[in-house]
Amino acid sequence: MKRIGLTGNIGSGKSTIASCFKILGISVFNSDDKAKFIMNNNSALKQKMINHFGENVFNEFGLNRKYLSRLAFNNVKVLKKLNDLVHPLVQDAFEIWCNQQSSKYVIKEAAILFESNNNKSLDACICVSCPEQIRIQRILKRNDLTEKEIIQRMRSQWPEKKKIALSDYVILNDDSCLVIPQILKIHNALK
Repeated sequence: MKRIGLTGNIGSGKSTIASCFKILGISVFNSDDKAKFIMNNNSALKQKMINHFGENVFNEFGLNRKYLSRLAFNNVKVLKKLNDLVHPLVQDAFEIWCNQQSSKYVIKEAAILFESNNNKSLDACICVSCPEQIRIQRILKRNDLTEKEIIQRMRSQWPEKKKIALSDYVILNDDSCLVIPQILKIHNALK
């Protein structure tokens, strides 16, 4: 079974593209969702996060995402430490998940696929490309973030050009061309 990475910067449309692959019958592992689950449910990780980031990293509802986001996206060292704590556990969960799948290929959706070196365990990578201004507008519509906060998050990710250069396939999702034909072309190549 092939393992395919699906990446792109915040607001590029990764989740929408992942949903299209799901419609085609491809199993998709969402790294961000798994990371949130692990941070809320792995007691050893929770304790490490409290030790590194303080008691406020969790509240009565679980992971205090706003607090953690403010810390991580304003301090490169905090973001690196968070990634170093969480991403190995997400990778382990991905390996277990892969062993339960039976399709010709699976997709691992991850915003920081290259930044976390998780691309090394994959057979190919797809990058979803979209101009920054369109991404900002999309995020403003869907998230409770200011433009300044969005740009901070964008700056914590690698530039799109760098991700494209490392990818085997690129899907242009800029609202000017159809994505379905692009997805079908990649799907047929991977089958």
